[in-house]
Amino acid sequence: MVARDILQQQLPHTLVETNYEDQGELYRGKVRDNYIKEETITMVTTDRISAFDRVLGTVPFKGQALVEMADWWFGETADIVANHVLRRPHPNVWTVRRCDPIQVEMVVRGYLTGITPTSIWTAYEKGDRNFCGNELPDGMRKHEKLPEPIITPSTKAAQGDHDESVAPEELFRRGAVDPGLYQELAKISMKLYRRGVKRAAEHGMIFVDTKYEFGISSGKIMLMDEVNTPDSSRYWMADDYEKRFEKGEEPRKFDKEYVRTWLAEQGFRGKGKPPVLTDDLRVEAAARYIEDLHWRGDAAGIGTGRRRNLPSSQPVYLVLDDSYLKQTFPVASLPQNFDQIVCLP
Repeated sequence: MVARDILQQQLPHTLVETNYEDQGELYRGKVRDNYIKEETITMVTTDRISAFDRVLGTVPFKGQALVEMADWWFGETADIVANHVLRRPHPNVWTVRRCDPIQVEMVVRGYLTGITPTSIWTAYEKGDRNFCGNELPDGMRKHEKLPEPIITPSTKAAQGDHDESVAPEELFRRGAVDPGLYQELAKISMKLYRRGVKRAAEHGMIFVDTKYEFGISSGKIMLMDEVNTPDSSRYWMADDYEKRFEKGEEPRKFDKEYVRTWLAEQGFRGKGKPPVLTDDLRVEAAARYIEDLHWRGDAAGIGTGRRRNLPSSQPVYLVLDDSYLKQTFPVASLPQNFDQIVCLP
């Protein structure tokens, strides 16, 4: 694990954004800076953190931890569906195939939980018993396991707007996806979720829910963006889940829900000006992202040839391959603070 004092020291040196003028058309998402070319996209995963569809600030080492986790999960699920990753030339960077994105997020839920306006618990608490076409029984409690995992698709909103949870029939009506393709995505998504449940259980974790994004490349479905990370998923500790549930207590969490809960306690749920993240919150969030990475142990490639085991004092731009540095990230265009950004120890 990374010591808290290292995380504290890193607070002024997080990777906020990149601005390369010669690497393709820049599309800046909530977390990733995407440099778009004709056939590929260079995806730089920054340390930005978002919640309630708003960018809130940065968390030390978050970008590298996310890529590390997603990189492992892409490999772990490649037998289920192809993905867009071509190579990972740097701890924060992927080169990926350029795909035509399918305008649907496939959300798979195993538990009645959540805090966002689009969450299943928010709807259930208001009295809804049909959520995105799924019938829900009366008498359930927050954080309770659903009888069976369900798929609750949502729209893909433009940055700054909010996703909308809708039934598949509404997606068909809007022309977001045709029924045949949706059914195929649903099958793939459920397989991905069950794989996540199995792997998490092996390490004493509950894989609560997640979302998947897909695209089409050369007529083939591709898994895109990320997979089973704390940014797109919820994880709880399994050992004391039952006791906490019976007492009406919150489960122990290793995901972004920690930040969402803090924001909600400050009165922010996506509307108005978000509160400034405290340094203590940023350090705790960083520790949780890294802890979620470490439960995978050697399976995540830590300390093996699959992972660049970089010293914490090594500047990011120096660890890029020389050929890749000249081709894709010229030294002249590196952000000034890159010499202060260090890699996850």
